[in-house]
Amino acid sequence: MKTKQSRKSWQIVSFLILTAIVIIACGGSPDPTATSQPVQEQPAQQPTNEPIIIPTNTTEPFVFPTAEEIQEVTEEVSEDPAWYVEEWEDDNSAWSVYTETNGSDGDLDEIDIYTESGKLKFEMDKYLIGYVLYDPWLYEDVRIDVQSENRGANTFTVSIICRYSEEGYYVVDISSGGLYTMYAYDAYTEEYYSLANGGSTYIKQGKDTNTYTWVCEGRDLTLGVNGYEVKKFTDNKYVFREGLVGAGVTSYGVIPIKVEIEYIEISQP
Repeated sequence: MKTKQSRKSWQIVSFLILTAIVIIACGGSPDPTATSQPVQEQPAQQPTNEPIIIPTNTTEPFVFPTAEEIQEVTEEVSEDPAWYVEEWEDDNSAWSVYTETNGSDGDLDEIDIYTESGKLKFEMDKYLIGYVLYDPWLYEDVRIDVQSENRGANTFTVSIICRYSEEGYYVVDISSGGLYTMYAYDAYTEEYYSLANGGSTYIKQGKDTNTYTWVCEGRDLTLGVNGYEVKKFTDNKYVFREGLVGAGVTSYGVIPIKVEIEYIEISQP
């Protein structure tokens, strides 16, 4: 199974994991009458920045907690779900908004990103980039589905991001004109590097709705459009390991740009 990691609650998780270790080492065992559905859960990754303290004052053999036990503790203390569908109806404070210019002619005062009527809306002038990132979790293997509707000019790209970290990230840009490009952004060189590109007749052009899928699994990056696999690429150069996920919109030289994201679904590949 794939791994994930909560950035907000490692101190609590470490304490609870240590408690679980002591109980298991002393001969404790889970309630045989308890029920669970571990098949649909994903084990959380052990924190690498916290030492694991093995009890020494016991004569019982040391038994390390299972991945399922670690996952149960993590899910109990996490405030935000790792796998879910964001439909922009309730509190969206777990998402951060970022904006930047797409060239020297962009004016950041001319971009508006907001939620209304259960939609995440982007209204943008020329040469601008706006995106949102889901802050609570770092993901290794992940699938992101984004449903977007074009309400303006047919001259923009929808972007989907995975493994966003201080090292860099992967992003796929899907244009409203039917083209796509997969990139690796290297934070050390501050450059985007094209990994794969092409076109697809599965992309609906004009004022229409598309559902895009971006899967980051191991070294494989896969783009899907409206239920069809369009391109799969294996990266053996950058190999970003884990990070945040997100989505956004980029404008170019023709306006108005009005894009509405119906939902973003984060799930296991």
